[in-house]
Amino acid sequence: MSDFLKSGSLLSWLVIINVGIWILSLLFPLVDYLYALPSGTVKGGWYGWMALSSRWHELLVHPWTIVTYMFLHDGLWHVLFNMLMLYFGGTLFCRYLGTRRFGWVYFLSGVAGAVLYLVVYNLFPVERFQVSTLVGASAAVLGVFVAVAAYVPEQDVSFWLIRTFTVKMKWVAVALVVIDLLTIPVGNAGGHIAHIGGALFGLLYVVAMRRLPNLMSDMSSPRRKKRTSNKQNNSRPLSDEEYNRRRHEEQKRVDEILDKISKYGYERLTKEEKEILFKQSK
Repeated sequence: MSDFLKSGSLLSWLVIINVGIWILSLLFPLVDYLYALPSGTVKGGWYGWMALSSRWHELLVHPWTIVTYMFLHDGLWHVLFNMLMLYFGGTLFCRYLGTRRFGWVYFLSGVAGAVLYLVVYNLFPVERFQVSTLVGASAAVLGVFVAVAAYVPEQDVSFWLIRTFTVKMKWVAVALVVIDLLTIPVGNAGGHIAHIGGALFGLLYVVAMRRLPNLMSDMSSPRRKKRTSNKQNNSRPLSDEEYNRRRHEEQKRVDEILDKISKYGYERLTKEEKEILFKQSK
């Protein structure tokens, strides 16, 4: 774990920032006490500035909250569960889909969760959904997890405390989404709705990536790098048609390797296949 935190990757930084902000929030009661403020004053101000309100018009005043809400957590178990899921799902995502795509999927899943939350809270009767605020990285985390589960659905995963018990990624993802659906009426409706929005984006991203590999590849890598790194032996830049054909062939090869992993496991890959997968994930 220490090597992971020192790696300097986006995944490690997200874990560090989320945990750091939560630790900072533990000092809010102390500030209230030292300045003789009513209990919860600092936390209320912090949430008012960073959390996402269900009132859509407040988003026009505080547009940054559609992103900043992801970095707030309400309690130890909230941040602990989210960061464990982020570490586990993010590690698998970066291995199979690449580190460049990870950032896109994480943040856009969080935004998708926020959008669904706002839509539902402003379309359904007010007596059902009272004014609330949304906090937590759960929508972004679930989007990442569902994306990698959709990409390698047959991948076996084991749990920390029960190493002998394994389950397919697809069933874990399905279970998480079903739990969110069933618990909307029970409590924390806004959070569960946002989770579903993030999960939907993660699923749709992988579906789009399989159907439009060139488009999704362009989203995850700078155009400048594409033009300078894809040249023929005579140094002539590739045409759009040549580049798209090459990218399609590379993606097809990667998909074949991932299918092999799903059926037989990572250990059955040849050295060449492992190298291809490693280059794709860089």
